[in-house]
Formats: sequence, C-alpha cells, structure tokens
Amino acid sequence: MTANGNYHIPVLLKESVDGLDIKPDGVYVDVTFGGGGHSREILSRLGDGGRLLSFDQDADAETNIDGDFLAEHTSRGAQFTFVRSNFRYLANWMRYYDIPQIDGLLADLGVSSHHFDDDSRGFSFRFDAPLDMRMNKRAGITAADIIATYDEQQLADLFFYYGELKSARRLAAAVVKGRAQNAIATTGALAELVKPLLRRDHEKKDLARLFQALRIEVNHEMDALREMLLAATALLKPGGRLSVITYHSLEDRIVKNIMKSGNIDGKVEQDFFGRISSPLKVLGKVVTPSNDEQQSNPRSRSAKLRVAEKL
Repeated sequence: MTANGNYHIPVLLKESVDGLDIKPDGVYVDVTFGGGGHSREILSRLGDGGRLLSFDQDADAETNIDGDFLAEHTSRGAQFTFVRSNFRYLANWMRYYDIPQIDGLLADLGVSSHHFDDDSRGFSFRFDAPLDMRMNKRAGITAADIIATYDEQQLADLFFYYGELKSARRLAAAVVKGRAQNAIATTGALAELVKPLLRRDHEKKDLARLFQALRIEVNHEMDALREMLLAATALLKPGGRLSVITYHSLEDRIVKNIMKSGNIDGKVEQDFFGRISSPLKVLGKVVTPSNDEQQSNPRSRSAKLRVAEKL
C-alpha cells in the first residue's frame, strides 16, 4: 500500500495519528482510506496482535493497496482489512467481523485530490465533464439527476444549506429556467448557466460552494457522517480515541457537537445533581495545518482536527 501523492496527500498526518494514541496491539479503523496515507502511518505503529480496518466506497481507492507493503506489516503481526463500503455502515461491518469494540477511529473528511483532478468524475468545474459526483459509481443518483428533477424550492434549500450561498434562490430559479430550454448534463453547462449570477471576485468560491452542495446531496454526506460518528462513539472502548479532520463548517459542527455531548444537536445532558453526562471528552484545542503544510498542500488550508476520548 502506498500513500499515493497523485491520489491524495494525507492532511495533518502525524497530528491525526498521534491523536489516536495507538496501542501496538489495538484495533483501529480508518474510515477514509483514500490514497492510504493515514492507514500506512497507523499500520507503521501497530505490532503483534494489532489490527486496522480501512473503509472506502470508491473502487479507485482499492488500487492504492500494495501487497509488498502489507506483507511487511502483517509479518510483524498486524492485520489489515480493506472494506469497500460507505463508512455509514461501520456498525454493520464491525458486527460482520465480530469486533465488539475498537481502540480508535480516524476520519479525514476531505474529498481526495484524485476526485477533483479526475476530469471524468464531475467533482470540479475546472473540467467539462458529466455531472456525476458519485463517490460510489455503482449506485445512487448523479448530480445531473438532481439538477434535472429537484423543484425550485428543493434546489434553493440545497444550495443554501449545503453550499451556504446567499444567492440560493436566484441560482435555483436560473437552473429551473435553464433546464427547460436545454438539459444540464455537464459541469461546464452548469457553470456557464450560473456564472452571470455570481460576482466576478467571488466566482470561483461560489462555484466551489455550489458544487460542494451537489456533492454532499449526491453522496448523502451529512447523514452518513452522523451515522458513522454515533456508531464510532458506541464502539469505542473506554480510553479509545476519535480523531477527525473536517473541511467545512457543516461537517465540523456535527463533529464538534458529538464530541461535546454525544449527540447530533450538541445538547449536553445533566443528571439530577447538575453533573454533565457525555460519553466523550474533548482533548486539547482544534489543530490546523502549519504554514509549511498549507504551502506544500493548498487543499489543506481549511482543515481542522478534533480529537476526543471515550470516558
């Protein structure tokens, strides 16, 4: 297995894996395998009896597994399992592998550079490609399906809540009007349709937000994140660690709430005596990439690492 720099450069690599406080014989989960960088680092710290299960729903990610590297680590006693699945099914897979508890879980919620740079997947407006955006190409609706079938109110809500676009209503109206004249099936067609509604100095940022909103909806990212984090919280052993890297405010709010309170809303419960009841304890402050890392990997600039421990 190689940390494929062409696929994805691991963000906050040392900091996020340090956050797991790895035990050589522990059981760990990397729910965002991608280019394999974080999994490689975790495996390098495991020894006899250690185990790592790495998830990724994208078939392309599996090509980053190198047999020679795995043999090196399994020869030291560590066991590696690749699970080609959405991480929302974490609890199901742990039951399948008869793993009742884990020592730690790492999630890097950023979209792999591979997806943005693959001109056939439709994740970026830099290329004129089919409006697809599916992480799992085997199933689900595409971004083109959403653009073609959602009504104006649904599109406006989508652009506002997932893209945080103030012009969501105008953008939705333009899409509905535009699709009545011609099918909007490519990234280029969508970008050209909405550009007249965007301020020139905000054009790239707003296009990125629009594409982000569609990607989140296509892949049900917020629902999947909630399900995974709740399952992870239940699976962690006392003293087990959750190490999560976020990239935008929507997912960061969910992570922060669950780490703070153990629930999606972030509502901290108290017992009769006013004692706070939460399954997790937040460790340290939010960690962001150093200036050097941001310069060498510009896509890391918005990254935030949060770490919590099971009580």
